[in-house]
Amino acid sequence: MKERVVVTGIGALTPLGLDMESTWENGIAGKSGIAPITLFDASNEATRFAGEVKGFDPSNYIDLRECKRYDRFIHLGNAAGIQAIENSKLEESFDILDKNRIGIIIGSGIGGLTNIQETHLKSLKGGSRKISPFFIAGSIINMIGGILSIKYGLMGPNFSIATACATSSHTIGLAARLIAYGDADVIIAGGAEAPISHLGVGGFNACKALSTRNDNPTKASRPWDKERDGFVLSEGAVALTLESYSTAVKRGANILAELVGFGMSADAYHVTAPQENGNGAYSAMSNALKDAKIDISDISYINAHGTSTPLGDMIEISAIEKLYHDNPDSIKNVSISSTKSMTGHLLGAAGAIEAAYSIMALKYQIIPPTINLNNPDTDSKWDLTPNEAHKKELSFVMSNSFGFGGKNSTLIFKRYTA
Repeated sequence: MKERVVVTGIGALTPLGLDMESTWENGIAGKSGIAPITLFDASNEATRFAGEVKGFDPSNYIDLRECKRYDRFIHLGNAAGIQAIENSKLEESFDILDKNRIGIIIGSGIGGLTNIQETHLKSLKGGSRKISPFFIAGSIINMIGGILSIKYGLMGPNFSIATACATSSHTIGLAARLIAYGDADVIIAGGAEAPISHLGVGGFNACKALSTRNDNPTKASRPWDKERDGFVLSEGAVALTLESYSTAVKRGANILAELVGFGMSADAYHVTAPQENGNGAYSAMSNALKDAKIDISDISYINAHGTSTPLGDMIEISAIEKLYHDNPDSIKNVSISSTKSMTGHLLGAAGAIEAAYSIMALKYQIIPPTINLNNPDTDSKWDLTPNEAHKKELSFVMSNSFGFGGKNSTLIFKRYTA
């Protein structure tokens, strides 16, 4: 018999705040976390704005001497993991838990891009002797889990996933599977990304993916709006504490929500463009509904992938519409929003922050808005939650993540009532 899987903690460092509480409050207020780039000189870039994590000091979470060894994405991921553990009060229960059954699965879509860039420049000037002995360890994607496991002595499943923008949705879903089938009692799962560098911004601009609305950055991320011109690159990290229901009850944990559905698929179509018929996205959502043993009519809110790209936004809506083929009248009961309109696109951490927003929506019974949505290019039958949050009775919510290479992942959360 499968174990039920619940969420008992959230750690978050995003363009909207240095914890989940501030990220949520600024999100439902409809604030934008997008501003001119300060992490490097972007004056010669086609895009000169992004979603940065402002005011973050990694030495609050890791020894100052060690900070210099690791890329910023590791700093962010480490901090999110620590927050998730503290938020769930997990450390207070270590005396009654088996640390061999507590794992960490935190991924990244790209990893230590800035560290790679800076080390390459140093080596060009001074040769190999200028390469830090910590360069490799300070850049690789799995190091967040390594640092956290060492800090807390956690010896359960510990690995990383890299599926582009679907990364942290996959880490959360697969962590839940490991718990459900008895391979672990608790797993810290999520994602981290720090791509705001010359290579990151320049690379995405080279493939014409980013918005270039330099004159008004806060209005740049505008999913489903007719004037959208690309996504906004952001950084951040989010981690969830997932555990079996029996473990949570045993230690008296505060349960935030239950994870009841997880679905995956591949487009098998193109390295960057989504499948035009939306079948890959549709399959991921359908698989999640089957796993949850519910119907699409049970879903009250969908936190969409909604990146603000001209093609991707409409394909996702088309895929969602297919779910309602046999029950079109239920469309009027679902609200959809894209919190990327406020946070920008956190790439490998996007699935985790959007899962966290979905959990908070269940907790507070509030739909976060899609800001900058003034001229929608979708059918008026869809409630895309334009510009203002609103209260709504929610029982089940869905969170979508789709990544380069045609990687699709969907999570479904259920409101928890004791």
